[in-house]
Amino acid sequence: MSLKDINSILFVCMGNICRSPSAEAVFKHKAAEQGLSLKIDSAGTVGAHAREKPDHRAQKMATERGYSFKGLKARKVTRSDFDDFDLVLAMDQHNVDELNKVAPPELRYKIALFLDFAQNHEETEVPDPYYGGANGFRYVLDLVEDASDGLINQLI
Repeated sequence: MSLKDINSILFVCMGNICRSPSAEAVFKHKAAEQGLSLKIDSAGTVGAHAREKPDHRAQKMATERGYSFKGLKARKVTRSDFDDFDLVLAMDQHNVDELNKVAPPELRYKIALFLDFAQNHEETEVPDPYYGGANGFRYVLDLVEDASDGLINQLI
């Protein structure tokens, strides 16, 4: 499948309260700015935070940059996500490995690292900011914005 044929994207981290909802919020905003009509969601590989709102620090940093977390609540990745989404983008290799355990073998081709699309950063993984301070959440946004721009450039 060509990236030009992508209609739906799922962003995935571990708990779905920091990195993946940040990616969802940023990417929705940037896709809308480009007039792209895509199904965009996020999920976690563990369900410990299911139905919780995103981390307040992630929301604060993203809101300062103009992104909205309205309506976002954590959920766990399901097997059906691999039928429902054209692209499943993990924040780090650990989550790629966990996704490969859930995905049907014939749909594993949909899984990739989100930072594969980054244009201005050398990192391959979005670090988990959960146990750190505000700078970690800001850095996650820097990486997510970069990868979002790179992915959008390939979609349009």
